[in-house]
Amino acid sequence: MSARPFAFWLALSLAPALALSGGTSKSHKQARGLVRSAGEAKVIAERETGGKATSARRIPLNGASGGWEVEVRMPRDEKGWRCIIDADTRMVHSKTRIDQPGGRGQSEGPLRVVKGTR
Repeated sequence: MSARPFAFWLALSLAPALALSGGTSKSHKQARGLVRSAGEAKVIAERETGGKATSARRIPLNGASGGWEVEVRMPRDEKGWRCIIDADTRMVHSKTRIDQPGGRGQSEGPLRVVKGTR
């Protein structure tokens, strides 16, 4: 048997195996199970919105395992997000626009000087 047809046959037989094995990488570990900590809930909300999570608290949601309410601050935006994370599915259940969490409220704005007569 000649070397060229053998090399061609070998390449054709290995191509599907190489294509299938190249798509599966073990570097990214898939998270399983419930969201058990505020840190996990914050990471999920940050990944969904692109902002920085400021707070997280447990809330009752869809049965026994519940969920997490996470407030996310958006650095270059006027408003932030309030995300509800389902603890069972590890997904965002809902997102709502809110005023920036941890920011200054309207009553805490800059000091105004009013000139008048006395």
